[in-house]
Amino acid sequence: MTVIDFTAFIEHLATAAGETILPFFRTSLSVENKNAGRDLDPVTEADRAAEAVMRRIIKETFPKHGIIGEEFGAEREDAEYVWVLDPIDGTKSFIAGMPIWGTLIALMRHGVPAYGMMHQPYIGERFSGDNGAAAYQGPSGKRSLSVRRCASLNDATLFTTSPRLMREADRALFARVEKDVRLSRYGGDCYAYCMLASGHLDLVIETELKPYDVAALIPIVSGAGGIMTTWEGGPAQSGGRIIAAGDKRVHDAALKLLQQA
Repeated sequence: MTVIDFTAFIEHLATAAGETILPFFRTSLSVENKNAGRDLDPVTEADRAAEAVMRRIIKETFPKHGIIGEEFGAEREDAEYVWVLDPIDGTKSFIAGMPIWGTLIALMRHGVPAYGMMHQPYIGERFSGDNGAAAYQGPSGKRSLSVRRCASLNDATLFTTSPRLMREADRALFARVEKDVRLSRYGGDCYAYCMLASGHLDLVIETELKPYDVAALIPIVSGAGGIMTTWEGGPAQSGGRIIAAGDKRVHDAALKLLQQA
């Protein structure tokens, strides 16, 4: 069975998750903090319900596959095929009523992200990729995705969810890049990476990410012709400090600043 055989199944997962989440959006839902400290790491009933639905469908259809999810942990993570799920990436936006969030679904094969989808059910948009190509479907129809060319940091638009999420030393390194770009904006979570793949921005820099935050986005960014690595220049699927760029020249320039002692 090839990766392409899973496409219809991933569409089904996305639909089921969206149908589970939408009744909770912009309602008076309760919010729990998963972080014992002061910083808010919210989780809602919508997060848990959507992941539970996706897990049930995967187990019924592919009982030998592994699953890694944000809310319910890992099962059979050494399997050939492993699903990596983030039911609501951007929960802080979700609880604030902002539609800048999405369901992330990744299929890993032999530990490498082979296919990824970001689904935003409120707007009705889906971004998908398999490393070789990336596609969009939504209210404006269907189309292939392609990053845009950008020769230098001086011409680049940069996004990060928030510098406040970074450790102090990383924030200082990020500021070096931010100082050199044409435009810097905050917010976006998974949407920023999809806008990069769509050719609307050039650079995304984040830290403290988990595998379920990035696994689905890697095949979308790379499929659109972009590059996504750690700050060290290595594979991004394990999370950590991540940089994504549409043009290798911008990636190299930003990486050089991020790697300065």
